[in-house]
Amino acid sequence: LMLCKHKGISKKILGYHRIHVPGFTTINRRKRIARPKKLKFPILVKPLKEEASLGISQASFVETDTQFKERVKFIHEGYDNDVIAEEYIEGRELYVSVLGNHRLQVFPIRELVFREVPPDEPKIATYKAKWDEEYRKRWGLQNQFAEGLDPALVRKIEQICKRIYRLLTIDGYARIDLRLTANNELY
Repeated sequence: LMLCKHKGISKKILGYHRIHVPGFTTINRRKRIARPKKLKFPILVKPLKEEASLGISQASFVETDTQFKERVKFIHEGYDNDVIAEEYIEGRELYVSVLGNHRLQVFPIRELVFREVPPDEPKIATYKAKWDEEYRKRWGLQNQFAEGLDPALVRKIEQICKRIYRLLTIDGYARIDLRLTANNELY
């Protein structure tokens, strides 16, 4: 649970094992707020150790150093939490549930679909996108089984999710969140 809850550690482990993760940095509450130059905009800024998208809103999507510093400061002060800032990956928001210990079962892939969000707006699973029914209705947000995925891609996603599950030493069950780009790159 600790490996999965600490987004920075889990991404480091996955990156070490050549699983594609977005570029990221962590910013401790006691450190100076600065964006590493290698971290390219746009960026998502969110609490390092929260769950259920707590602390993620449209303001988490930043495109300038000023916005970056303001959002990091907001998370540090408002959530009393360290920050993870990661490059925004444009693409489909997929969720894969895995069950088991020795023999793993992967359930059908789910997707958060953004029906009414304008094409030029970021599509992110904010706290409201997950938990506020009125907000979900207004923006046409719907969780559904992923459609139109090539069977070979589905098998690849299943294999990657099983590998992640084992690398993070998960027992019982997990939901793994992925981004799928228009070029079928998985993050």
